[in-house]
Amino acid sequence: MAGLWFDELAVGQRLEHAIRRTVTETDNLLFTTLSHNPAQLHLDAEYMKDSDYGQVLVNSCFTLSLMVGVSVGDTTLGTAVANLGWDEVRFPGPVFIGDTLNIVTEVIELRDSRSRPDAGIVTFRHEAYNQRGELVASCKRSGLQRRKPA
Repeated sequence: MAGLWFDELAVGQRLEHAIRRTVTETDNLLFTTLSHNPAQLHLDAEYMKDSDYGQVLVNSCFTLSLMVGVSVGDTTLGTAVANLGWDEVRFPGPVFIGDTLNIVTEVIELRDSRSRPDAGIVTFRHEAYNQRGELVASCKRSGLQRRKPA
């Protein structure tokens, strides 16, 4: 398995994911239109020229999805039972077309599952940084994670 078993996780464990991703105009356009979000912030360069940012903002839901998606291969691929939720989703800085994001994950909580002896509940903190090292997104993600088979 590419992901980690519940038994292989430790509170404080940090994973600096090798995959980095440069966000393209196509990424933003497709995600924004597929999710039926017509906000000018994400689609209208002329409108955004006069904004505080001076350019199109990447859809924050795309940023969240990319941040979590990049982490999956190193954390939960093949070892997750279910995603239980996202908490404290924050976007402290903007993401622009052309930004390259790198993701860091930390295990912040582990507990046994009361209903599933073959699994435990893990809480990760994911953080996304742009090419200048600025934090642009973060969240907590909780999931039901399988224990290593005997």
